Amino acid sequence: MLRTLSQQLLSVVTGSYVSGTYSIVFVNCPNEQIARDIARAILDKKLTASVNILPKAYSLYYWNGEIEEATEILLLIKTKTSKVRMLSSYIRLVHPFEIPEVFSLPMDQGDVHYLKWLEEAMEEE
Repeated sequence: MLRTLSQQLLSVVTGSYVSGTYSIVFVNCPNEQIARDIARAILDKKLTASVNILPKAYSLYYWNGEIEEATEILLLIKTKTSKVRMLSSYIRLVHPFEIPEVFSLPMDQGDVHYLKWLEEAMEEE
């Protein structure tokens, strides 16, 4: 947590981006309505600034010892790395899957104007 705060402070002071300050979180949903509901809820809670909803991800996976196939909807959630843990916990509470797929990757680079917008969009009012 202290490392994340120091990275954010450095970004603000120097006007440059520190790799890993923001992350992209991937979440699969069983249908578009659930994907929209989750996206709106996390936007309302300021856990993200932007969510892309990508239709028809074909998934094959092991479940209860069997290979399963499903069509799922993929959420690409852009957020502060410092919010990933809280975002993941919230998604586990509202997601219909017993074990929702939630994982993140840190953003290495990005347009400075977009990253500034991300920061501003998640500020508490």
